Amino acid sequence: MFHSLGRYILLLRLSFRKPEKFSVYWAEVMREMVSEGIGSLGIIAIISVFIGAVATIQTAFQLVSDLIPKTVVGGITRDSTILEFSPTICALVLAGRIGSSIASQIGTMRVTEQIDALEIMGVNAPGYLISPKIISGVTMIPVLVVISVVLGLSGGYLACAASRDVSTSDYLAGLTDGFNPLIVTVCGVKAIVFGFIINSICAYQGYYTSGGALEVGQAATRGVVFSCIMILFADLVISRSLL
Repeated sequence: MFHSLGRYILLLRLSFRKPEKFSVYWAEVMREMVSEGIGSLGIIAIISVFIGAVATIQTAFQLVSDLIPKTVVGGITRDSTILEFSPTICALVLAGRIGSSIASQIGTMRVTEQIDALEIMGVNAPGYLISPKIISGVTMIPVLVVISVVLGLSGGYLACAASRDVSTSDYLAGLTDGFNPLIVTVCGVKAIVFGFIINSICAYQGYYTSGGALEVGQAATRGVVFSCIMILFADLVISRSLL
């Protein structure tokens, strides 16, 4: 465990050394942002709308007492979506989509000796391959989480309009009632940390792959599994620390 942790830290240190040519790194960062951001927008949008709708319906179902105002449904859906559903579930989905792609891509370059060729040419391979992915992850995943929050709350509105268990006016009133800005801060911190975890862990698994195609697949699997575990652990630590 300590051996792997040491290699992980040293790899991150090499990844953020001063780049040899800034324009090349900048172009790679832009390419990764498009791949991780625009490429993941569709799945995030679909998941967010349905999660918001389901959260609203289940909350309304549990509030069966006439003594509880219906506006509580909007408040509970807002807080649960911003604090937990959007950042955590989106991160777990992105770990499968982005993380497996990163680990398999870098792993294939390792087993086909493309990384060795970069090092022979004097290129800082970790910096060229890993740092653009981490930068795009901590930049684009928070943007995707913001979009997820908006679509999740919109999905809740659509659920209220369709089911009529809670009126849309009560739902909108609940969204603005008793809002605490701290939950937005917690959501932002989670999104940034999750973006770093997904990209760095999966890149580490791919970078130290050895063997052939079978080992590349195993590295991608390990990257996704370890990323999901660390996302849940970081979710617990951040929630306990900031709330």
